Order: sequence, then structure tokens, then C-alpha cells
Amino acid sequence: MSSRSYSLLGLWPVIHRWRNLVLTAVLLALVVSAVVAWLLPNIYRSTAIFYPTNPETTDPDRIVKEGGRLQLGGRAEDLDRIITIGQSQPVAQLIVKRFNLYERYDVGQPGTEKADQAVLDEYNNNLTIVHNDRDAIELTFQDKDKIQAANIANALVQIIDSTNQRLTLENRGSIITLYQNQTQFLEKQYAQVRDSLQQARRRYGIFGSLSTANETGYESRYLAKELAETETELRRAEGELAAGGGSVARVAGLRRAVRGLTETAGGNVINLESYVAGADLVTTLYARFEDIQRRLITARATYEDARLAISGKISSIYIVQKAYPAIRKAKPVRSLIVISSVLITFVLSVIFITLLELYRGNLNLGGIGKP
Repeated sequence: MSSRSYSLLGLWPVIHRWRNLVLTAVLLALVVSAVVAWLLPNIYRSTAIFYPTNPETTDPDRIVKEGGRLQLGGRAEDLDRIITIGQSQPVAQLIVKRFNLYERYDVGQPGTEKADQAVLDEYNNNLTIVHNDRDAIELTFQDKDKIQAANIANALVQIIDSTNQRLTLENRGSIITLYQNQTQFLEKQYAQVRDSLQQARRRYGIFGSLSTANETGYESRYLAKELAETETELRRAEGELAAGGGSVARVAGLRRAVRGLTETAGGNVINLESYVAGADLVTTLYARFEDIQRRLITARATYEDARLAISGKISSIYIVQKAYPAIRKAKPVRSLIVISSVLITFVLSVIFITLLELYRGNLNLGGIGKP
């Protein structure tokens, strides 16, 4: 036996027989879908487009010290980080609180589990963050109010930027404190060593620099010169006195001068005994003073650079397009709703009456097609 072929045109008699029911169903679907489509609120979408920047190029320390430049990221990890931040719950809670979405979405009072979950679900349904084919981030938010949709989208971009900045600046506060403590410690050490050096110089009469082994200092040159000249004069005076032509008073005066140059008890501020006793101490203190002074200057510069760096906020994203209020609605497409409702109702009606005819036995499948 040859197989039978079937044609939908064979259903026309059935449709014609049930035309009143089909027409009623189609008209009812038309009216109901038109009313529903008319009552549906207009939904507007606003989209912001931006590129993430490389976090290393937005490091304030690098910019201040090395003169770096901002570079667009486009790396997979940068894109994933931005999308993750945008979809995170802390960001959602900030937006919900800032724009009072509990009242806007009419989900109840905040603080209850049902209301909190409902507002987050509605928020997430209205938010879309995607990575487009040009390595940019497209952030889209939809709302019944086109101005509100644009405001929320722009606020989301700002919050994402701030959160992304904190990833590179979260430890800067503690680092600033460390720099400050280091500077204060060096300032105290600097003051202590400076005072000790001044006291040692006054005590031992050493006021010049003795920072290296090759330097003899002003005092050593003065002592050598004065001591040599005074001793020469003393020997000459003693010779003259021995020959019967000198003065006893002159010899005594020169001996006292030599004693003043060589002994601390002689009364001279600069003397050989004090110089020998204090040279090593002053040399050590002066070397320590120079070292702390150099470290203090470096620490102050580092602290000031760090304060300047952390006080300046450098955007971690490059905004290509801000979110603007939409010109036309995104949905609903009312004509599509009406047409699809009518078509679906017609198809379902045909299926229903066909099954009903088969059940009653009034429809001969063999008579629909041709053998």
C-alpha cells in the first residue's frame, strides 16, 4: 500500500464549521492582548560604555615618582574584575539605598528577608553588564523612568570606579602611617644626636668636621701650629735666660701658654688633651648625625610623596560614553504582543477543534489527504 500524504488545507472544513468559536477566540485574544499591552508600562534602557585601565598605570606612587601614563587595560583579568565588581552585592546595596529602590519597586519595607531578596532580584533583572567584541564594558540599566535609568547607570559606573581604585589603595593608609612613624622616629633621633654632638663639641673644644680619617680638622691644625710656635719661643726664651740676657717673666708666660695648649687644666677651650680625648667621640657622633640627616631627608620626601599620591584620585576606568536618557522605549513592543497573542490563540483554537473532531469521530484522517 502506498503511504498517504496530508495537507493542512484539509483542516479548512473543520475551521469553517467552527468558525464562530475560532473567530470569538481570536477577537477575545485581540481585545485582551491590546488591553494588556496598553496597560504595560514603558521600559527605557540607558547604556554606559567604558574601558578598564591597567591598575599598574593608575598607581599614584608610580605616577608621582616615575611619571607614568594611563594605559587602557583590555586584559581578561581587568574585564572580569570590573564585571565582578558591578555584579557584586555590596554595589547593589549601595544603589538600592541611594535610589530608594524598595519604594520604587514596591517590594515592602527594608529589613525583611522577603523584601530584601525581592528588591535584589528586581535590580539584577534590570541590570546588564557585558564585555563586548571591542574589549569594552557595556553597562545597561532599565527602568520605567528614562532619567532614573540613566542616573542609576552613571552611578553604577562611579561606584565601580571607586571600588576598583580601593583595590590599589586599600593599604595606602597603613603605609602612610608607617612613613609618618619613620619620619617622627628619625626626627627624634636627629634631635638627640644633634644635641649630643653640640655638647661634645663644647666640652672638648672641637667645632670642626672630623667625618673622615684623612681630615685633621681646624683644631688639630691650630694646635700643631700654636704649640710648635709657642714651644719654639719658650726654648728661645730659656736660652736667652741661661745666657743672662732673658726675662724670667717671659719664660713663665710661655710655659703657661704651652700648658694651656696641652692640658685641660690650663684654661684654653682648644687644647691637646681635650682634642685627643674627644676626637673619636665627635667623629662618631658627626658620622651618625650625617647618616640620620640623610635618612631623615629621604623619609620626609617619601612621606610627602605618599601623602600627595594618596590624596589624588585617579580614575581606574576610561569612560567612552556616559549613560543618557533614552529617546524611545525599549519595551514593550505592543504590536508584537497583540499579533503574537492572536496567532497563538488561532493555532491553539485549531488544535483544540481538531482534537475535538477526532474525539467525536467526525474527522476522517484518511479523507484529509490523498492516497
